[in-house]
Amino acid sequence: MKGRNNWKKKLFVNRKVAAYLLTSVILSILFSFCNRPKEVLNRKDMEKLMYDIYVAEAMIENDYQGFDTPEKKEALIRDVFRKHQTTQAQWDTSLSWYSDRIDIYLKMNDSVKARLQRRQRASEQVMNRQLQQEQSLTARSYSPSYIPENYSFDETNPKNGFRFRMDTTDIAQKINSSGFDFGFDVIGIPARSKPDLRAVLMLEYNDTVIYHSEFIVENRSYLLHGQKYIPGDTIRGITGFVRLQDTIGMFRNIRLNNIFLGHPNDSVQPAQRNVSAPQERILMDEETGTQ
Repeated sequence: MKGRNNWKKKLFVNRKVAAYLLTSVILSILFSFCNRPKEVLNRKDMEKLMYDIYVAEAMIENDYQGFDTPEKKEALIRDVFRKHQTTQAQWDTSLSWYSDRIDIYLKMNDSVKARLQRRQRASEQVMNRQLQQEQSLTARSYSPSYIPENYSFDETNPKNGFRFRMDTTDIAQKINSSGFDFGFDVIGIPARSKPDLRAVLMLEYNDTVIYHSEFIVENRSYLLHGQKYIPGDTIRGITGFVRLQDTIGMFRNIRLNNIFLGHPNDSVQPAQRNVSAPQERILMDEETGTQ
């Protein structure tokens, strides 16, 4: 009986110690917040400001032309502070204060990043819906062989490129020469950043498929060459596309002008063009390769 009472006393003491420790932790946290200087933003306001600061910094980093001077960058940050009715000094003081309390700061930072990720996913969903609508509209409005004369990678073209497909009937009607080119002029590529922009021309013959491709990294003219006839074979299909990988909209000022498929003399003089040397890859039909 005595041993049982001792065990109960120890259990009571352990619970009491645990309660004291928990109370101490809670009081220290409350004390920390109570001691927050008045010039330091509260946690909720600080997270809102951090979110807009991160967005502004991303805009500055990705829009080189729009924020090409220190004055423009500073003006954007001032607009953020004005929106939150705060100052650069209060931001610096608050950031320093929360950084000294690393556990709180990391939780705030994780919360802000999660909100940014949700915004990005929502934007991607909107872009995907726009892409599907645009593709559906294009499919209804134009034939597969349609090639635009000019193309701009802006908000009106959310699919970030175009493609075309020609069968034997289209080729006979639209391409008169034995040799032909898929060509265009490029403007709007920034000097300090290179896009993931690529042009491809696929030539289908009865037993052979030839790919011409080139990455577009500077402002000039481009030509991808094709032939109706190769030794022992005749073309039966042409597929081409230009595609830009740009999920955050960094390269919306790029334009393709004077787009054509045919003989260069029909559109642009060859002397005016800087003819590129595209990569070529020939895929032989297995049956042909074994002959």
